[in-house]
Amino acid sequence: MKIHNTLALTLAALMACGGAMAQKQQPGGGISSDMLGQMRQGFGTSASDKALRNVLVANAPAKLAMNYENATRFDSHFSNRVESRAVTDQKSSGRCWMFTGMNVLRNQAIRHHHLPADFQFSQSYLFFYDQLEKSNLFLQAMIDTYKQPIDDQEVQWLFKNPIGDGGQFTGVANLIEKYGLVPADVMPETYNTNNTSGISNLLALKLREFGLELRGMAAQKGMAATRLQQRKTEMLGTIYRMLALTMGEPPQQFTWQQKNAKGEIVATDTYTPMEFYEKFAKTDFSKYYMVMNDPTREYYKVYEIQYDRHVYDGQNWRYLNLPMEDIAPMCIASIKDSTMMYFSCDVGKFLDRDKGFMDVNNYDYESLFGTTFGMDKRQRVATYASGSSHAMTLCAVDLDKDGKPLKWMVENSWGPNYGWQGNLIMTNDWFNEYMFRVVLEEKYMPARIRAMFDQKPVMLPAWDPMFAPEE
Repeated sequence: MKIHNTLALTLAALMACGGAMAQKQQPGGGISSDMLGQMRQGFGTSASDKALRNVLVANAPAKLAMNYENATRFDSHFSNRVESRAVTDQKSSGRCWMFTGMNVLRNQAIRHHHLPADFQFSQSYLFFYDQLEKSNLFLQAMIDTYKQPIDDQEVQWLFKNPIGDGGQFTGVANLIEKYGLVPADVMPETYNTNNTSGISNLLALKLREFGLELRGMAAQKGMAATRLQQRKTEMLGTIYRMLALTMGEPPQQFTWQQKNAKGEIVATDTYTPMEFYEKFAKTDFSKYYMVMNDPTREYYKVYEIQYDRHVYDGQNWRYLNLPMEDIAPMCIASIKDSTMMYFSCDVGKFLDRDKGFMDVNNYDYESLFGTTFGMDKRQRVATYASGSSHAMTLCAVDLDKDGKPLKWMVENSWGPNYGWQGNLIMTNDWFNEYMFRVVLEEKYMPARIRAMFDQKPVMLPAWDPMFAPEE
């Protein structure tokens, strides 16, 4: 009964917090009839304006802004390319970060163990534990922050983001190190792993309810920490059941037939998920480093993002901010050594979806609308106009005779029929403007860059505009 009373008080406080008071209105700030008249004068009555309007009202601007002169720039030749495998498909889910991270390991496993080209690690296995761990992260944060008022920005952010299917490379590393890996045929995809929105919405609803309860319990005088942890464990039992019903229960042990590149069975053994990981994909994740190009912040500084982790007892996302001229040579070195990379960008900008080609000149909106779109990368990031939205696997670069990059290619996870054979090709101009993150192995980094990671990171809040999880 005390818990229910506390819940009622907490809900009342949440409703009472409302919103910030509106700023004082300034005289003349509205649209007057004179202003509206000036605007109308800006839209001409010429035949060309009428013709353009007639076309635009019935078509998407991107279709009409397609730059014909740029169409000939597309080609699929690359001077340096990591041998790619069968393209994966994340379907209607936000798990690009997981597919990308696991594709890096998958490529190495196929090459080193002579596995079939279509071999995959189970994304549904790792996603099950991702959702369970994110649930625990949220619930424990509710306990940790119970003294903060409900309208505190940190608490509000937590309630707005109790769980999601997006993420980043640190989550891949922490989850694999804790739970191992299994082959895709041991725990295959289900409707709910391929279509995550339904179960994610239900999990979020239940977690918010649990979060209010834990805050109420923690605020009670004399509440023992052991009782809070006991109740949290009971709550996680409910989450586990919801996950198991919609995704299947992860195996603790399994028997698997290993096949070679020809599809012939070469071994049949029993593994735990950790044993399988250690045999087929063991990786020293401490040798992987994330670099980022964020022109809104000081370069050559390390930044860490609060709550940007998948496991409560794991690591927050940490990266070194670098100019593009430092990032590109390291990417080239990795590709030349046949090593793919986790890569993320603002994928939807100037993307020709039919060709899978990304170039800043693909669409001529300026000629279409008779205006300019003049913000640079720093200004776009600062105004929420651009940010990292999707992770893919960087696998190829085309170099000119002087060793300078002309274009790049990524292996995507939208199926083999999207783009160019499941890949996206981008010009170097696009790469510089819309690439944000890449994860590199230590051996491809100059010593001076590696040494910069030893500095104390600057902690950034979880609600920073640059750090939405990749989907």
